[in-house]
Amino acid sequence: MMQPFIPWAWRNPSWLAGLDPTLAEQREESIEADREAHASLAGYHVEATDGGVGSVDEASYAVGEAYLVVDTGPWIFGRKVLLPAGTVQHVDHAEREVYVDRTKDQIKESPEYDKDTFGTPGYRERVSAYYAGSYRADPPAGPPAPRGG
Repeated sequence: MMQPFIPWAWRNPSWLAGLDPTLAEQREESIEADREAHASLAGYHVEATDGGVGSVDEASYAVGEAYLVVDTGPWIFGRKVLLPAGTVQHVDHAEREVYVDRTKDQIKESPEYDKDTFGTPGYRERVSAYYAGSYRADPPAGPPAPRGG
């Protein structure tokens, strides 16, 4: 049975710091390491399950409301989208890539990022409902297969 989709929480916070999960649990200074890692996601390339979709423009790491703003560039006419942190499967710090478990079409059809309303409860509920529906219709297939390995 698939676990429920929790859109605004990182699936595995140790990915942010590029740590093995067992080491992350033992690391006392993990809060500081997370702060350093947070700033570094801007500019990372974003890979959907079927190819690249753009790059991280900005990110929020607030507990219970974490997300990435992804600039899709010319792919869908320069549109920005908000990806809840729960869509992130894996972060490859060496390659500066973020792997998400949604397809390019699913991201393309997502609610457009609007800098003026994205923090409102209504917008958050719309994004949550969209991604929760996409997970019910098309559950993730499993861990990503990073390129080159």
